[in-house]
Amino acid sequence: MRSDDHTASAPAGRHSPQPRAIDPLDGAVLQRASLTPAQLTQVRAEQIRHETPLRHILLRQGLIGEVEYTEAIAAHFGSTPVDLAALAPDPALIDRLGPERCLQDGLLPLRRMGGVTMIATTHPGRFESDRARLAALFGPVAMAVIAPSALEAGVLRARGRALAHHAETRLPAAASCRRWNARAAGWIAAGVAGVGAMLIAVTPTTLMLMLVAWTALTLLLLVGLRAAAAIAWLTSPRGTGATPDVTVARLPTVSILVPMCREPDIAPRLVERLGRLRYPRALLDVILVIEADDHATRDALENADLPGWMRVVSVPEGSIRTKPRALNHAMLFARGSIVGIYDAEDAPDPDQIHIVVRHFHARGPELGCVQGILDFYNPATNWIARCFTIEYAAWFRILLRGIQRLGLALPLGGTTLFLRREVIEEVGGWDAHNVTEDADLGIRLARFGYRTEVISTTTEEEPNCRPVAWIKQRSRWLKGFMITYVVHMRTPRATLRALGAWRVLGLQVVFLATVSQYLLAPLLWSFWLVALGLWHPLGDVVSTELMLGLATLFVVSELVNMTIAFLGVSGEKHRFLRKWVPMLHLYFPLGAIAAYKALWELLTKPFYWDKTAHGLHDFGR
Repeated sequence: MRSDDHTASAPAGRHSPQPRAIDPLDGAVLQRASLTPAQLTQVRAEQIRHETPLRHILLRQGLIGEVEYTEAIAAHFGSTPVDLAALAPDPALIDRLGPERCLQDGLLPLRRMGGVTMIATTHPGRFESDRARLAALFGPVAMAVIAPSALEAGVLRARGRALAHHAETRLPAAASCRRWNARAAGWIAAGVAGVGAMLIAVTPTTLMLMLVAWTALTLLLLVGLRAAAAIAWLTSPRGTGATPDVTVARLPTVSILVPMCREPDIAPRLVERLGRLRYPRALLDVILVIEADDHATRDALENADLPGWMRVVSVPEGSIRTKPRALNHAMLFARGSIVGIYDAEDAPDPDQIHIVVRHFHARGPELGCVQGILDFYNPATNWIARCFTIEYAAWFRILLRGIQRLGLALPLGGTTLFLRREVIEEVGGWDAHNVTEDADLGIRLARFGYRTEVISTTTEEEPNCRPVAWIKQRSRWLKGFMITYVVHMRTPRATLRALGAWRVLGLQVVFLATVSQYLLAPLLWSFWLVALGLWHPLGDVVSTELMLGLATLFVVSELVNMTIAFLGVSGEKHRFLRKWVPMLHLYFPLGAIAAYKALWELLTKPFYWDKTAHGLHDFGR
């Protein structure tokens, strides 16, 4: 839907708004709402404080239902709400305006009658300002009033396939991975495997030396980046990442997109957790995004008694089913000038939205995105949960902030990230086919010249702590890293012009070196045979000095990784995990299994989204 009237932050020094007479439209809705004097005083105070229409406050606080709300507005204009069961819209007229535009502007062309096109609107107060634009498309137009949910359902019913196509192809093909040719990739992989087999037959030692050299080089680069990031974090001024204590005189509307898929059990807890957010309800727009055929989750949400500031949006069936596709579709319904992403099991800090708004307000328009810190609310569930928590603490609390300080492009996390709406529109939304749409978006933001900053606010979520499920999730992440790297490096010169040499080098380390380490780490682990006095294929080839160099690299890398892990869990909440840091040696080999699964899927089903089940260990907060 079109952004609300109150979507821009006013300067901090602006005078407080003065009481004003009740708008006629607000008055018409107010007459239908049964408010106590105390409730009326409260909503009037909110209207003055946030300069938002009184009718929006009534609707989003649940003080009036959508049916009564729409009837009141229609009656004010001498009409009755449109019933699409009796008057189905003409699909050809919808196409003339565009189904995406219909949803964003709250306009639905219905029928042409007597030379006049009847157009239903959810915002009749804006219709006159739209009349000239609509008349240029349809000729003479007349206004009707429709409920927002009815308009959305009508457009989806008439043009669901077109909307599905839009969600899948919103990002231009040149910037997307949807042109990935799995068959061609398979032939390339077969050719590489053939060359490898030939080298094994002719000169296996040479092949192994080449692989060990590459693995050692990528390990050196990766450890160097991690060490540099940790030093950058350690030497950063105190308070780095903290949001300046600024006053935002006019708070913007913030839309929160929460993609859900086959998660009926978690719906009530989601509503309760998001209900702890302290942002004004009149300015909070939470969209629960579900697939059209996910009837179980829809039923659960209907039974959860959603407040007026939460609503459900259905994603029409398409050729793929991914989170970024759902986000692209949900953006058509978002009202806010800031858009945030949460996962279904998230429990954000209650003041998180206020922190985000102040940070955007203080940092200026070049800040396109902020990333919050992710943590787990049940880190002691089992061994994998403990190691996962340590990994997250090191990444979000130390490394990501250090990478930011180094001036490199940030690969975003999939949740607790917030973006300016106009920035999302400019960069083309999300790549619907990329299974790590967050990492891809982080690089694309940098290519467009926008900054991303990590802020000091935390969202707790549920760790994926079952071995098979962990491997599936990590394989999806690694597959996404592989395909994201290919997308941004298929035009190296353009990437170099957009990012610069320093950030392109960072791209090689963060993506290529990381994937290489997961795939080839078993080669390095094989040298434990030498340390144990056992036979190794390269034992007679590699000199003592080179073997000592490799051993030194292994020791230094482990010391760096363990130091960063210790720093990540040095806070009071995570201190009990310090004794588990050495167990990461047994945790990361799971990633090698995930990497080979990712490589296989890259060649066989690159866009397959291996869904992570939530709500299995959702306890103990």
